[in-house]
This record gives sequence, C-alpha cells and structure tokens, in this order.
Amino acid sequence: MYTKISARFVLGFDGTRHTLISDGEVVFEGDSIIFVGRNYEGPVDEERDFGQSLVMPGLIDLDALADIDHLILDSWPSPDVAAGHLWSDDYFASRRRDVFTPSERATIREFALAQLALHGITTYMPIASEIHSSWAEGFDELVDMAETSRRIGLRGYLGPAYRSGVHVTTAAGSREVHFDEARGVAGLSDAERFLDHAAGLNDPLVTGVLLPCRIETLSENLMRETARIARDRDAIVRLHCLQSPLEDELLQRSAGRGVLELLESTGLFGTRLLIPHGVVISGKDPAASAPGGPLDVLARHGVSIVHCPLTSFRYQKQLDSFDRFREAGINMCLGTDSFPPDLVRGMDVGMHLTRMVEGRADAGTLADYFDAATLGGARALGRKDLGRLAPGMQADITVFSLGHFGDGVVEDPLRTLVLNGTARQVTDTFVAGRPVVVDGALPGVDLDALRAGGQGLFEAMRAAYSERDVRRRASDELFPPTYPHAEIGRPVVVP
Repeated sequence: MYTKISARFVLGFDGTRHTLISDGEVVFEGDSIIFVGRNYEGPVDEERDFGQSLVMPGLIDLDALADIDHLILDSWPSPDVAAGHLWSDDYFASRRRDVFTPSERATIREFALAQLALHGITTYMPIASEIHSSWAEGFDELVDMAETSRRIGLRGYLGPAYRSGVHVTTAAGSREVHFDEARGVAGLSDAERFLDHAAGLNDPLVTGVLLPCRIETLSENLMRETARIARDRDAIVRLHCLQSPLEDELLQRSAGRGVLELLESTGLFGTRLLIPHGVVISGKDPAASAPGGPLDVLARHGVSIVHCPLTSFRYQKQLDSFDRFREAGINMCLGTDSFPPDLVRGMDVGMHLTRMVEGRADAGTLADYFDAATLGGARALGRKDLGRLAPGMQADITVFSLGHFGDGVVEDPLRTLVLNGTARQVTDTFVAGRPVVVDGALPGVDLDALRAGGQGLFEAMRAAYSERDVRRRASDELFPPTYPHAEIGRPVVVP
C-alpha cells in the first residue's frame, strides 16, 4: 500500500544533512519511505495533506519517562525535606514493599507511553523510578510493558532496570547506599531473560537492551557481568552516571575508584554504552578534551551522551557544554527523563543553556540539537534507517501543526516550532508506516479514563512517601503547596 503525505514544510535528508522542502511530499510503502520531495508521480493508495504543518523524522528519546512523574515532587524542596524523599534505612531493612499492584503498574506504563506518543516520540528507551517498588523492575513487568508498547505502536528499546543498592537516609541524617547483592543478581538474570524474550517476539518495534540503574547503586560484580552479557549479545547498555558529585564520593567509599575508572576496569567501556547525563564534566576545562581527559576518554570509547536539558535545568544543572562534548567527537543524543516528555521544549532550553555557558549567541545551534534528537539517537542505537526522511529509511514520521494563531508568524518552520511552540502541537505520527497518533488522538486509547486513573495512582504514590521518610512526616509536610490551601467554608479575609 502506497501512502502519500504532504505539508507546507517537510524536513527531508539529502544524504548528508536534514534539508527543508517547501510544499513537500513523503511517500511510503509498508514500513519504508520510497520518496521525499515534490511532484511525486507514482502510485498512491492513500493520501493526506497536513496543510500548514512541519513533517519531520520521528523524534528519538533515549531517557524517556515510563512512569508517573516524580520531578514535580522532588526538584524543588529544601535539603531537609528532600532527605525524606529517600528510603529510610529501616524501610530498606524490613519494611520495603510494592506500592502498586501489577495491574496498577500496567496502567502507569500505558499512561506514560501515551504521553510519549502524543509528544511526537516514535522511538524510546524507558526510565522508571524504583522509589515505589520493593526493589526494582522485574521480567514480568517488562513483558507487559512490551505488549502495551506494541499495542500503541511505538518503537521501544526495553529491559528491566536492575540494581544491587539503593540510596537511603540514615537515622543520623546522612545519605548512603545500602546493598542487597542477591536482588541485584536476580535483576540481572531477569534482564538477560528479557533479551531472549524480546528476540523471540521477532517484532522490529521491540529490541531488548540492558538498563542498569545509577552506577553508584551497582556492585562491581554487577557491572562486570553486565559488560560480559552485553559483549556476548552485542546489546546496548545505558547507565546513568557522571550526573552528580555525590556519585564519585559514594563510589570511592564502596569501590575505591571513580566513575571513569570503574567503567574501564569492569569492561563497560567495551560495550555499546549510553550515558545520561554527563553534567559533572566541565568541557570548558582544556584538560577535559586533552589526551586522557574525560571527554577524550568518552570519545575514544564511542560512548553516546544522552543529554536531558529540561530535566537538568529543573535540577539546577547544565551540560558544560553541549558544544564542547560535540567538538570532542562524542555522539550526542537527547532524552526527556521526566514530564513533560517534550523534546521541543528540551531543545529550546538546551540551546539557551549552551549559549549562557559559552557566552555566545551562536552557540548551541538548533541544527545541532535537532540532529541530536534524530541522527544522534539513531547513531546511538546503531540504526542508519532511523532519524531521517529519505528513500529506504523507516517510515517513522512526526507531524507538527504550525496553523494555530498562537504559533505566531512562521519564519523558519523548525525555529518557529522550537521558540514559539511545544511538542503538544503534534497532530499525527507514523511508526514503521503505521499511524500511531491520528488527529491529535490515540485510536483505541481512552485518554480521559487514563488521565483519571493516572491521577489516582499519583496520589497513592505521593502518600506512600510518608512511610519511607526517616521522620515519617505527613505528605503535606513533605510536599507543601505553593500557597496554603484556604479552609473550606471560611472566607479569605484581607487585613
């Protein structure tokens, strides 16, 4: 079946770079693109004109929220309150539990994946919080998530998150990592089992990957075994590290070495390694890109950095800088890591943070950031057929409307979208040629019911923080409102 879509603007690919086509057309047969340009004269079975829109390659999110958002709770409190967001040591020792049932976790996954789709993401690698689990993710949970992802129609790089340690607040108020190595080994076994499950599905929309948690929550044994399995199976590894000074402090206590030394000694540098976030490295320091410096080391080992500008910004961090990492030869890709899963806003924030760090208006170009959201993500996944619109590529396509009065005037369509808009301007997406988002909706998904269910589960998650807090504070104390809530029935009196 031949499908032709057209729009005022199409962002094609000329073999070297993205290129803008006015009044452009994209034609695909099945899951593959056969034509990008103007005045197509071949067969057409189905046709759609998107009018005042920008058609672009589907966005790739390699640190995509697949959970209920917690940043809305933990990105702003005072240090005293923030300490209560972690597990207490006695909760770790004897009281830990799953806050949600498997059915509730399935609803959470559907809620999150629907959000990804509606924000124009076509390919994703998930990130989920373990704070409300008894330990981490399991095999059955990811099997269920894979089925939800397939039903919605997204392209997922999936695996259960696993760890051998967890951050806790002690009774004395200090922050430590407490370990349960048996749970870590079991988690890795689940992850390896899921690699087999994903391969057995024989579905191009599901690929198994290894997704260990933060590096300071892994034993050296778990890191070495992850590296061994990754090499044996040619599997991608994504490992959160280089994101906090506390990370190195905790690793020095537990292993006597820092992040880069452990990545080397455990063999993880010999894998297809993706690292979110890299914010502890100062790329402006000349030593960083000199031989043996951290940027040089990452580049030599072919590491991809998953930059999450909006989330880093909200946690008072920034990459120093996107341009320096690129110039060092490191592949840059993008992630969202929290809600909203909006790579348009992420590109906007990232560009402006880069300009602030570099002190130049021409730093952090939109072209470089958009390349990271498309070509860089495809490169990290080893997929030359993703991230671009050209004949022979997968028909993964995102359509953004530029037709609303609130969009303002259109200068350059991509720049207008990023500076004036958000990813909520998505009207349609296709993954492997299949419509996923259609006219701003997800066919077959009751978004109203999903939103109501998600709100109820969020309230349960919020309430459960109290039982983990070292001081057992009520949720309203852990998460005070912006302004006090007025008492029902009492008038607000202005003195």
